[in-house]
Amino acid sequence: MRVITGSARGRKLITLEGDDVRPTTDIVKEALFSIIQFEIEGRKVLDLFGGSGQLAIEALSRGADSAVIVDLSRKSVEVIKQNLEHTGFSKKAVVVQSDAMSFLSRRTEKYDIALIDPPYSKGLVEAALDKVHEVMNEGGVIICEAPYKDELPEYAGNFRLQKKYRYGKTGLFLYRLSEEEA
Repeated sequence: MRVITGSARGRKLITLEGDDVRPTTDIVKEALFSIIQFEIEGRKVLDLFGGSGQLAIEALSRGADSAVIVDLSRKSVEVIKQNLEHTGFSKKAVVVQSDAMSFLSRRTEKYDIALIDPPYSKGLVEAALDKVHEVMNEGGVIICEAPYKDELPEYAGNFRLQKKYRYGKTGLFLYRLSEEEA
């Protein structure tokens, strides 16, 4: 696993081993950042279910101003901190060891980009969508990674599912402020 482009291009990232870990493939990660490529510069990113932190790190490498990375696992938090140190982004990111829903319930800070990539088939995407819209800036974007076959809700608060992308069995679900709310 590596940083695809930007200031940390080519830097290798470490990840945890095991059945509970499912890092985003380079193909899906590249597609995700192609979708939002003109919306990253200077933005505040929220990476829920951070894992190795690779999605937030990719955003920072491409010019995001700051990132908050949330993961419940102590081991994941340590890996994320190591990856931030290795890529030089420790000062631009905050790592929070917390359940994503608890984090969202007590947060008042607003974000421009939310990246949601939880373990599959546990209902976590839907639960996160139910709360994440409350911490989004107007004009923000929410992107979820889930199995393409999953039927995600059409709305997350006033954010509407704008487009669904397919990469093999993986889907990227893009939510933006609905036109009625814009």
